[in-house]
Amino acid sequence: MQLIAQTYQDHSRAIWTLGMPLILSNLAQFAIHITDTVMLGWYDVTALAASTIAGTLFFVIFIVGAGFAQAVTPLVAAAAEENDDVQVRRVTRMGLWLSIFYGLVVTIPFFWAEDILIAIGQDAEVAGLAHIYLQIVIWQMIPALIVMTLKAFLAAMEHTAIILWATIGTAVLNGFINYALIFGNWGMPELGIKGAAIASLTVNLITVLILVVYITKVLPQFELFKNFWRSDSEILKRVFRLGWPIGLTSLAEGGLFSASAVMMGWIGAIELAAHGIAIQLASLTFMVHIGFSQAATVRAGRALGRKDEISLRRGGITAIGMSALFAVLTSIVFLALPETLVSLFIDPNEPERATLLRIGASLIMVAALFQLVDGLQVLALGLLRGVQDTTVPMIMATISYWVIGLPASYLLAFTFGLGGVGLWLGLVIGLAVAAVLLLWRFWGRSVKIVPRTSPQQV
Repeated sequence: MQLIAQTYQDHSRAIWTLGMPLILSNLAQFAIHITDTVMLGWYDVTALAASTIAGTLFFVIFIVGAGFAQAVTPLVAAAAEENDDVQVRRVTRMGLWLSIFYGLVVTIPFFWAEDILIAIGQDAEVAGLAHIYLQIVIWQMIPALIVMTLKAFLAAMEHTAIILWATIGTAVLNGFINYALIFGNWGMPELGIKGAAIASLTVNLITVLILVVYITKVLPQFELFKNFWRSDSEILKRVFRLGWPIGLTSLAEGGLFSASAVMMGWIGAIELAAHGIAIQLASLTFMVHIGFSQAATVRAGRALGRKDEISLRRGGITAIGMSALFAVLTSIVFLALPETLVSLFIDPNEPERATLLRIGASLIMVAALFQLVDGLQVLALGLLRGVQDTTVPMIMATISYWVIGLPASYLLAFTFGLGGVGLWLGLVIGLAVAAVLLLWRFWGRSVKIVPRTSPQQV
């Protein structure tokens, strides 16, 4: 019994050591988004609206391609556990190939961004500004996907500190460039929304440079960029098969929240504003769960490389427990201080402040339930990616989000008249179903990894 307890402690320590830099880097990445939003909001409301719709369009396209990058993590982790440096290089190189090819293809429609946005009903002025923004930002699609792939490689190799420091450094740099170019400070030209786009492109290019230099200097044994243009159809197909379901799963989840925002807009503008505040708070805490999920992917991938079922299952239990504990703690904060949290986002002189506080506080209290199920489902997805199982989880998640969650939101919000609270309860239902199905899938999948090895391996 003491040995088993020690094993769980070892797993907790390993997940914490691996996951903390990833969690902090996710929060730093989130800070970049907040910085862009705040500075453009200070500059011009129309520019903020344009960057919001342009950023949403960019993200929807980007998140699908990011699936190929995320597929690199479990494949590299398993190969590294087998001390197969050549396989590590092959997987990462083909992940970069797929990211670059995808980026080249999807940038083409962005050249007609203004026409596309007007066609889907956006204001002409907003569409015009969004087009200006996207004509610069499209050039960061490939660098951003390369960054994702290199970060996936580094996470799998458990070199997460560089991910953290690179993200923090570029987050700070992004703030300075935004301040200089959006407003025309320090002798720079006042470029407005163009300045925000240039800042975003610049930090992505610099991040690529930082990661390439680090990998070349610190991990030269993998010769990651050796014979980069040599094709490898076997590994290319393997990364593709694992990656496209990850991208579509992320798209399905992102689409769920976009659809929920649309439905909240049907209820009212105040409710939509309150929804936006609640989503910001939930997204902030979700960064922690994503970090745990990323760490779980690496740990599961390494257990798969060893064919160590016991370590896989105990590591999975540990990661689930850590994520659930954080969800409980944040839920307590959400339940204890809902109005205080919402008030952080509202101008004290806002005429609708009282209504926003009341609606926002009710959504935050539902978000307390939301925390647990959302954390569990993303943790389960991370574990399943670690054992290279992505297609069935994609189907399970999509059904949970769109066949169960979204209709439940509509019924509770409109048919049963619960409004915004009902909409969020529907999201909780969909995510809860996803968590149950995905955890059940992982538990059934993990017992198929044979042969069993010593439980002391962690």
